[in-house]
Amino acid sequence: MSSGEAWQGNIKARLYERVRERGYDSLTVFADARPAVPLYALADELGNDVAAVQVLSGLLYEAEQRKRVTRFVRDVLVRELAERFPNGWPDVLDDATRGEVAMGLGSWFAYTPVTHRARVDRAGDALLANPPPAGWRPLGPDDEVLRTLLPDDEA
Repeated sequence: MSSGEAWQGNIKARLYERVRERGYDSLTVFADARPAVPLYALADELGNDVAAVQVLSGLLYEAEQRKRVTRFVRDVLVRELAERFPNGWPDVLDDATRGEVAMGLGSWFAYTPVTHRARVDRAGDALLANPPPAGWRPLGPDDEVLRTLLPDDEA
């Protein structure tokens, strides 16, 4: 959990300094080396003065620069699902688990850039209408189910 120090000083410089200290050239490479790890855990690994939203923002910035925003969007869902369902997709979508799925999809939508929200909305609806098999746990943004729901479209 980050402290109030996360919002002091040069946030971007601190974030990239921490990534380089760990031997990575970019935040994306750092995150890719930790597939399906929730954003808060990535932030915690970088220090108690780094917030998850700062990691999210940095990853989005890099994705925009590399024209890989759709992959970023899938990656965020993987991390959200890993946090909410560490043992994989629930066996049964009863009221409790359906609510938890809806919370995860809602967070995913909220973290999605405006350019991709309509697609994420449709993908979330598809996941609820035709749930993946029980225990499904995507291990990264290139998961086959996720690529079917949200294929790459960047030029």
